[in-house]
Amino acid sequence: MSKKWLINIRIIIALIVFVGSVMAFINAYYPLPFFDVQFTAIIQSVLVAPTITAVVLLLILLGVTLLFGRIYCATLCPLGIYQELLTILFKPFYKKRTEKRTPHSVIGYFSAAILFGTLFGGTVALLRLVDPYSVAGNALSGATYGIVFITVLTVLVFFKKRFFCTDICPVGAILGILSRFSLFKIRIESNSCKLCHLCEKVCPTASIDVKNQTVNNETCIRCFKCLTHCHHSAISYGLKEKAPVSFNPSRRKFITNGALLLALGGAFKGGIELSKNIAAKVKKIILPAGAESAEKFANRCLNCNLCVANCPMKIIKKKDNNIPVVHLEYGKSYCKYNCHKCSEVCPSGAIKKISLSEKQHTKIATAVINTDKCIQCGICVRECPGKIITKEKGEFPHIDENKCIGCGLCHSVCPMQAISMVSVEEQKSVD
Repeated sequence: MSKKWLINIRIIIALIVFVGSVMAFINAYYPLPFFDVQFTAIIQSVLVAPTITAVVLLLILLGVTLLFGRIYCATLCPLGIYQELLTILFKPFYKKRTEKRTPHSVIGYFSAAILFGTLFGGTVALLRLVDPYSVAGNALSGATYGIVFITVLTVLVFFKKRFFCTDICPVGAILGILSRFSLFKIRIESNSCKLCHLCEKVCPTASIDVKNQTVNNETCIRCFKCLTHCHHSAISYGLKEKAPVSFNPSRRKFITNGALLLALGGAFKGGIELSKNIAAKVKKIILPAGAESAEKFANRCLNCNLCVANCPMKIIKKKDNNIPVVHLEYGKSYCKYNCHKCSEVCPSGAIKKISLSEKQHTKIATAVINTDKCIQCGICVRECPGKIITKEKGEFPHIDENKCIGCGLCHSVCPMQAISMVSVEEQKSVD
């Protein structure tokens, strides 16, 4: 396969992913496996709702990285693809200035240690603040945090290209470590290199050092721009290995690694405490079927807002100042009885993937009638999809609380607003 075809295939995949991302968040189309392979989402899914599919997808993602390197960052990450589009837009400005290469920092390592440490400790509350998929979801759904983050990132790309991917992103740090051991690597063929530095100039991650004839395959995102821009075929991508380098760790690396282990351990312990605090403080809210409980959901939800964008009844709302995660607000609408779209689209296991039948038998709330307001019109009896509201002549309607799943239809059709919805501490089957 030629170098040109290699980059063309990557670009085609990236465009499909980006267009699919936009379409998913405007509720135009949702290819289920697509977001299920987002790195943080799939790890969270394996941790909280492990399925054979989730485990296999994670193994495939890790296997692809060990085989080809950090190709995920240039093909499957929506935030990474957005940054690539920005580098194309800013290309005229890059040509006007000379950029000085700087060593890559260890910020990404500590970011990964702290954020994934808290994830393994029991909560995703910190990780979702900078996770590329969560940020992309926030931005695409119009959430304020996502828009602010994207604005700052745009400025960062203008001045430092893919600095976020190489020096900040916790996902990039994890995949970079794996990429260091990948079989397929980018290399400079010293016998062919003319020291023109063109590959160095087009590299968005500053991973190429022409002077020392080296490529940092840990930060390299496999965009393959260097392959197509080199006029002397001095850049290669393949299995060929260089002579082994003897293991000689420096004192600085030893101290850094020790600090990373301490950060990981501290974050894990902190994650346990943080998850308990969130569970204790979260308000009693109504959540989609499959969320289990407010306490669990608050520690699992990535706030990607994909469920918000795809809810046909528009009752799933974004987090706000009072509620830190997405939640249900019935208002004048309700949870459609024959719909479980939120369960289908959630990639992280915060909303478990349940069947429509399971959803129709999962209690998420309880309807309660205020007899001081009820005029005994019987509309709720007629409209109840589960037929669990009954009414005797001259009597107030009666709701069978043991069978009510809390869909809210009766609440939305009541002309006197005499029916309210009460949350449940733990979702359960009404069977």
